[in-house]
Amino acid sequence: MLPVTGNILEQDFKVIEQPSKTFRLVMDSGRIMGMTDGLEAIRQSVYCILNTERFDWLIYSWNYGVELNRLFGRPLGLVKAKVKKRIKEALKQDDRINEVDNFSFKEKGTSLFITFTVHTPVGEINAEKEVNF
Repeated sequence: MLPVTGNILEQDFKVIEQPSKTFRLVMDSGRIMGMTDGLEAIRQSVYCILNTERFDWLIYSWNYGVELNRLFGRPLGLVKAKVKKRIKEALKQDDRINEVDNFSFKEKGTSLFITFTVHTPVGEINAEKEVNF
């Protein structure tokens, strides 16, 4: 039998925000160069999420990464609609990200260049992703 306690109130707990300190990756080479925190750590997280295909890697949770591989060969209008939704869903899994908006698209051959803004409590990040369709 479990012990019965009184009602637990919000004031009974103190929420402490943990730092987002992580290893600093050099994006071009993948090397680790010290530590980073704050907006730079979130920028690195955005990069990693957008460059990890969801469901392809057993090491990651099914909530991590973005689903873009299934957009190959689809019509451009469908790709634009789906990629916007999928990027938003992927990035909003990180609780440091409040909103993703200001999407713009540029087509070049069979590539679609997407730029967007990621809003966080510590600032904004302008990000981009290339998708082949």
